[in-house]
Amino acid sequence: MRSRSIALVCGVGRRERGDDAAGPTVADRLALRAPAGVEVRVVEDDILGLVDAWTGRQRVVLVDAMVSDAEPGTVRRFDAKAEALPTVLRAVSSHAFDVGAAVELARALGRLPDSLVVYGVEGRRFEGGSPLSTEVERALDGVVERVLAELGGGGATS
Repeated sequence: MRSRSIALVCGVGRRERGDDAAGPTVADRLALRAPAGVEVRVVEDDILGLVDAWTGRQRVVLVDAMVSDAEPGTVRRFDAKAEALPTVLRAVSSHAFDVGAAVELARALGRLPDSLVVYGVEGRRFEGGSPLSTEVERALDGVVERVLAELGGGGATS
């Protein structure tokens, strides 16, 4: 049996839906720089599969687009192990089953990883076929640095 990496990073979203591609784009950039022992995935459809993906992991970082009252490109960090994700983040997902619902299902089943951090990137446009907005594109390298710092692989600390 193949052993699992200690840490997992998932970029959640659909590449073809404008700013919803924030998570997959961060995952693509992280895959080139991830420290040893870190698995990086893109999750476009099977949000419930996240629960199985992170079972047995010590550390999990999710990156997803969000829509709240913040300016596009704003990045927020949530400690999903410590508390439920804000409803505003959960309610605007373009996925049939959102990240917040997956987190709460895992919490109810006792299947949260030891550490679960979610980065939300405020999006502006989510139309099919649209590219990332300029604001979100500018924010993503900073998210990559912050995730690397979370994983102990360098990157920014703030």
